[in-house]
Amino acid sequence: MLRSFRSVLYIPASNARAMDKARSLPADALILDLEDAVAPDEKAQARDALADALGAGDFGARVRLVRVNGLGTPWAEADIKAFARHAGVDGLILPKVQTADDLDALAARVPAIPLWAMMETPLAMLNAAAIAGHPRLAGMVMGTNDLAKDLGSRARADRLPLITGLGLCVLAARAHGKVIVDGVYNTLRDDAGFAAECQQGRDMGFDGKTLIHPAQIAAANAAFSPSSDDVALARRQIEAFETALKAGQGVAVLDGRIVENLHVAAARATLARAEAIAASGI
Repeated sequence: MLRSFRSVLYIPASNARAMDKARSLPADALILDLEDAVAPDEKAQARDALADALGAGDFGARVRLVRVNGLGTPWAEADIKAFARHAGVDGLILPKVQTADDLDALAARVPAIPLWAMMETPLAMLNAAAIAGHPRLAGMVMGTNDLAKDLGSRARADRLPLITGLGLCVLAARAHGKVIVDGVYNTLRDDAGFAAECQQGRDMGFDGKTLIHPAQIAAANAAFSPSSDDVALARRQIEAFETALKAGQGVAVLDGRIVENLHVAAARATLARAEAIAASGI
């Protein structure tokens, strides 16, 4: 089943109120975080609370992704053991993935649950194709704050210092048919800036955006959803192409533009995304 990842909200596993509220938020997916959002002395308690919350269910169609602590940290093994076979988990996210070998190490501990990779280091950018090609990988999440830190880059509205890394990861994800989600926007109450970055990510080919606050959900859902105009155009392109085929022609012309097989494939993908969003009820 095609699933939508327009809005992917980080939820600290140590925040019981936030986890409870997440059950009713219109986010496509949740990253239930045991890593950066949880202080060291709260890790064990957050792990137990998250296991209980996921066991209780009631998250609806939302994809539930658990971000464990990184391999080599004091908490990783306990995190992985707690959620490797948990029925309430749709995927485990490994932070600081550098190479495909890191995913091998996690896969050896996790028998069946899909794996996700945080893409947040320069080495990960250079190894994006190999990481995306890992047979157990379901998706990639950009960690743009950590990447910017490692690059020593300056914050810019156009994200120019990060564009190479973002582009490499989108290329890798698309080459291997994996989900790819853009990084967070750090400034709250900057609706215009957030909308612009969502549009940039959508134009680049990202499936959605990670979010730091529920107030960002609606704008992300809007930016990464096919608009009514997109859907109407897709249907018209398919109809025009099918009419051309019946007339013995391999190319159609719609509104003065050529419509070929590749345009029809894109149109069908647009309709599939719209149908998946509608079916999710989110």
